[in-house]
Amino acid sequence: MTTLELLAPARNLECGIAAIDHGADAVYIGAGKFGARVAAGNSIDDIGALCQYAHRFSARVYVTVNTIVYDHELDEVRQLVASLCKAGADALLVQDMALVDIVREETERQGRVLPVHASTQTDNRSASKVAWLAAMGFQRVVLARELSLAEMAEIHRQVPGMELEAFVHGALCVSYSGQCYASQYCFHRSANRGECAQFCRLKFNLVDANDQQIGPPRHWLSLKDMCRIDRLEEMAAAGICSFKIEGRLKDVAYVKNVVAAYSQALNAVVNRSGGRYRRASLGHVTYSFTPDLRKTFNRGFTGYFIDGTDDGIASPDTPKALGEYVGKVKEMRRDSFNVAGLAAFANGDGLCFFDNDRQLQGFRVNRVEGNRVFPLQMPPQLKAGMALYRNADAAMDRLLAKTSASRRVDLHLHLDLTDDGLCLTAQVPDTDISAVAEVKMPHEPARQSQAENIQRQLSRLGNTVYEAALVTMGEGTAEVFIPSSRLADLRRQTIAALDDAIATSSPVCGDAIATIATTTTVTPPAYPYPYLYNVANVTAREVYARQGVDGVGEAFELSGTPDGKPVLLMRCRHCLRRTLGCCTRDGHQPPQWHEPLFLVLPDKRRFRLQFNCRDCEMLVFST
Repeated sequence: MTTLELLAPARNLECGIAAIDHGADAVYIGAGKFGARVAAGNSIDDIGALCQYAHRFSARVYVTVNTIVYDHELDEVRQLVASLCKAGADALLVQDMALVDIVREETERQGRVLPVHASTQTDNRSASKVAWLAAMGFQRVVLARELSLAEMAEIHRQVPGMELEAFVHGALCVSYSGQCYASQYCFHRSANRGECAQFCRLKFNLVDANDQQIGPPRHWLSLKDMCRIDRLEEMAAAGICSFKIEGRLKDVAYVKNVVAAYSQALNAVVNRSGGRYRRASLGHVTYSFTPDLRKTFNRGFTGYFIDGTDDGIASPDTPKALGEYVGKVKEMRRDSFNVAGLAAFANGDGLCFFDNDRQLQGFRVNRVEGNRVFPLQMPPQLKAGMALYRNADAAMDRLLAKTSASRRVDLHLHLDLTDDGLCLTAQVPDTDISAVAEVKMPHEPARQSQAENIQRQLSRLGNTVYEAALVTMGEGTAEVFIPSSRLADLRRQTIAALDDAIATSSPVCGDAIATIATTTTVTPPAYPYPYLYNVANVTAREVYARQGVDGVGEAFELSGTPDGKPVLLMRCRHCLRRTLGCCTRDGHQPPQWHEPLFLVLPDKRRFRLQFNCRDCEMLVFST
């Protein structure tokens, strides 16, 4: 049986608890420093509290320590790893290879296992890279978002023992993760240090070598958001065991809605599998709302190369959230308009539309009468026939602001007689997790059957995370007089022991292969430019040297732009030739413009595009 994990983002403790409550098998969260989202840091105490909460359901907490680290920060990172180890973290996501040595040293000192997962920032696109990371001691690899199902399956075939994690939902980086230096180059904010300024969401002019403009200014590098909720079964068959939702900067309402939607979808995969798959944590969830991915932040959705092709991934008109399409403007009045469509509106909804210049405009709904909408202020650009989108759903927001889910773990409770008392066993169905407690008491005959009272007393689990799905009794147990207080004490002792058993259980993800097997040659990574290794400290340099990796230079953040020469800033699978219908690999007509093409910011800074058609990449260089 293969274990599947739904992995959710946690901006903070509140979001982490909400993710667990709504069906996540694991969450990932940032510590106070060294996480790839600098604005989403958390205290060690909060991370420890989240670990305690998650472990009640045998769910896991992974902490992101996935920035590159400077030499003067190595001692601070060691202290952080030690604190996270003590706090109960279940794994660390890392980018900097120095963490491999640091985590190994600290876990040996504390005498516990703390696995390391290779963040997507380590640029994991090939079986050879994954095999190299396996040889380095990584338990799991987060694959590049750009990989297709076939590419995922090939990596799993060649490195079958490695846990493979892949993104299924959320915002997309246009560059391969860990290989983007545009934010550092333009704004001195390093993406590899958790400070990305979102260069790819800016508006550019696109011009050719003759400075002829190609189309109007657009957000040429901005992409839609990923959504693979209908592809989970295929991804599992390809070897993915952890399904990751992006969003450590998103609010709790986003986490609730998206986690609930994907948890239900993953349950459906498990239920259809005939026993091939199971979930990685315990418990079932009941919801007080119907999840709907259209109703939380999104830029429109894409499967993003999952089939190996561009399925319309670009969002060049706006980098902002569009939300769900709700109809077209039908009839305009001075203070209101009708909408042609089936959507129902609510006071406080946020609506948006593209004006005649393809600029996104938004407004708030003040009042609704049927399908007639009265805005707080009537937008002057709104015209009959324009498409409307809802990017803030007031009714959904009200539902998600309340307690919206309840997670419980089913138990089979069995009460039996012992030679000198009673024994209660609590078993989590379909697992080997159980707990036993005993009490001594005389076996005095009861005047009437105790079965009803035993059932009632043992089922009183309301202040715990458990539900008594089944209560059974051994032969003769119901004929012995048992005070209700004894049953309550026995129940509490058993549940306390079960809490400990679940918290210390060791669930696995994937196929639980003890030794990572590989059918590919373990070769070190090779990059065409020295700074692409992202090495910023002496310990990481020593790790690469031990592995026989040549050509490692200083990280871009340290080396900058040597001699003022053009520098590779981005490596992208997204291609503007393809977006403009001129991909020669796809059999289209060659472009009519004169290359190279340039992206030009309003302040006149230019960035040269190079099309590497052999590897199906678009490269972005400084000029």
